Order: sequence, then structure tokens, then C-alpha cells
Amino acid sequence: MRWLRDRLDRIAPNFERGGRLHRWHPLWEAVDTFLYSPGSVTRTGSHVRDAVDLKRIMMTVVIAALPCVFMAMYNTGLQANLAIDPAKAATLDGWRHAVIQMLGVGYSPASALANITHGALYFLPLYIVTMVVGLTWEVLFAVVRKMEVNEGFFVTGLLFPLILPPSTPLWQAALGISFGVVIAKEVFGGTGMNFINPALAARAFLFFAYPAAMSGDRVWTAVPQGAAVDGFSGATVLSQLRILTEPFETVGFSWWQSFIGLEPGSLGETSALACLIGAIIIGVTKVGSWRIMVGAVLGTVAMALLFNAIGSSTNPWYAVPFWWHMVLGGWAFGVAFMATDPVTAPFADKGKWIYGFMIGALIVLIRVVNPAYPESAMLVILFMNVMAPAIDHAFIAANIKRRRRRAQA
Repeated sequence: MRWLRDRLDRIAPNFERGGRLHRWHPLWEAVDTFLYSPGSVTRTGSHVRDAVDLKRIMMTVVIAALPCVFMAMYNTGLQANLAIDPAKAATLDGWRHAVIQMLGVGYSPASALANITHGALYFLPLYIVTMVVGLTWEVLFAVVRKMEVNEGFFVTGLLFPLILPPSTPLWQAALGISFGVVIAKEVFGGTGMNFINPALAARAFLFFAYPAAMSGDRVWTAVPQGAAVDGFSGATVLSQLRILTEPFETVGFSWWQSFIGLEPGSLGETSALACLIGAIIIGVTKVGSWRIMVGAVLGTVAMALLFNAIGSSTNPWYAVPFWWHMVLGGWAFGVAFMATDPVTAPFADKGKWIYGFMIGALIVLIRVVNPAYPESAMLVILFMNVMAPAIDHAFIAANIKRRRRRAQA
């Protein structure tokens, strides 16, 4: 190629500029097109798909999570106000109750303002501590690596407090997010390099390190000791089903109330409706894979129907229908926001179907087979995070084998 260009320089002296053939000369363009350009040339920005970047992706997830944030504050305040004995409300102490008294909103569960205000006083401190501590770690690693601080943590920092019980101590939240950012993400290279979800890793760390603060009936409702009405129990529906001795059909649980999110539970996981709105936003904007979400639904339906058909006279979980599994615990939140994480999920489209199906099926399997641990969404998604590279590898190997067969044919 270089020899041919030199020859062209010599045979076209009339077009030389500075001893070389001018690059815009028609003869040069003809040779360049013939030797270096394909037969068809794309005239548009072929490698610019759209204007989506990391910042827009992260902000889309934040917007999708806003309904869960609203329900986190409203339902947390509602459950606390329902549990507080009105006769003991005047004796409550602490900074939260001082703020409520200063604002004059009271503790009436019939007041939306009172519920949101009370719930915000539990959610916002957890969120602020998470953002301050997590961003500190992000900035520290960015300075050491001489890299820019990206927007990836804004999603982790919002999702993490939403999967915590409202009574979580602030120092535990700081410790948990430190583990999630440093151990689950930064040691692997930062945003886009982690193989497990940092928010779920932080939650799992707290679950195993401080099980008393992450489980039990008292952690799901923010009520001071001695302020609750007589006979109050903050047990979630999952906890009540765990100790159920009568058939599930005879229990008067309200599916609609669980769907709306008016039951005790983690801050942002109780409302399947809010999670559904977020899932639609994520799916329509293609920030998260709809294949994973639909696969999780199919896996849940298939496994629940299988156990319904088998039946059990001693385990009431066998009779729980699939539509109940979808509104209990962290199923909806996990499928909408955690399983669809594009970094930790498979890249192959067919692999996303398998990934989602296995998440839905395993959540139901663990709930039914091991009723002592009904909230299985967190560990199931973390397990499938680890399995995602194996799923991708299987499809890549199959594609390579298929192409080799075609080449040999």
C-alpha cells in the first residue's frame, strides 16, 4: 500500500504540495476508496445510538424509585402512628418527637401529613448517612485512582436505605454501606466492575453481622419501647405466615393492602404498586431488562403452581398462590430494582430469561421449603449475581460452537 502511494506521488507531480500528493486530490480519493473503504459506507453516526450516558441512566433509576421513597415515608409513619398508644403520645421523647411536636402534625394515622412527616424522620437520616459515608468512600477511591467521581453511587445510596428496617441504627447503616461500596464494588474497580449488587451486599452484611437488628417483629415498626398499644405486634405478613398452623385459605390477610404497601416491612419494599410503577419506568426506558422481570414472574408462577399442585397438610406455604408471593417481602422491589442491575445481570438476551426465571423460582422454593427464612429475595439475587457470568459463558460457548459448525459446513 505504501509503495503504491509513493508511485502515485511520482506520476502526479503537477498535484504535489510540499513533496506529497495532496490528500484531497480526486486520484488519491479514488485509490483510498478502492483500497481502504468498504463497498457501502454509512453516512450517519453509525456508532452513536442515542444520547444516553451513565448520568441519564442513573437519574432514570432514581426517578423510578421515587414512588417507593414516597411509600417508604408514608407507610413507615402510618405503621408507627397506628402502633402508638394515644394516651402515651405526650410522654414520648427523642429528637423525632420534638420535631413532630414543634411542627404540630401529631400522630394521627388518619392524617397523611402526620404519616409522611413521621416516616420522613426515619427515612431521611438513613438516606443522609448513607450518602455522606458512601460518597466519602467514592471520592477517596477516585482521588487515589486519579479518576472522576461517577454517578453510580446515587442509585446505590438511594436503594440501600429503602431495603432497611425503619429502626436500623444510623451507625449500622454507615457500616453496611461502607462494606457495600468498598468490598463489593471499589476493590473490583468501581462502578461497572462489580459482580454483585453493592446495595444488596451491604444489606446481607448487616443481616449476618447484626441479625437481631435486621429481623424479628419489633424492627419493622418504628415505635419506642413502652409507647405501643397493648398487644401490639409489628410482625410482617411473611413472619405471620412462617408461624401459621391453619390452612392459608382460612387466614384473612388482605392481598390489596399488601399490594398497596400498608403492611410492616422494610422502608421501601412493602408497596408492590410503587415497585410496579418503577418497573414500568425502567422497562420502557430500557434502563433495565424487561426480560429479567418477565422471567422472574414466570419463574414465580411456575414454582408456586408446582407447590400448589403438590400440596401439604403440615406446611401452609404450599398453598400460597403466586399472586401472594409477588406482594410479600422484597419480591417486587428485588425484581424491579435489584435483579435488573445491568452490571450484575447477564448480557445475553436468552441468558436474561434464564436469570430472571431462576430468581423467581428460587425465591418461592426457599420460602416454601424453608419457612424459617421466608425473606429469600436478597440472597437469591446475590446468588444469581454470582451465576450470571456462568450463564453468559454458556451462551458464548454455544455461539462459538455453532459458528464453527457453520464454517466447517
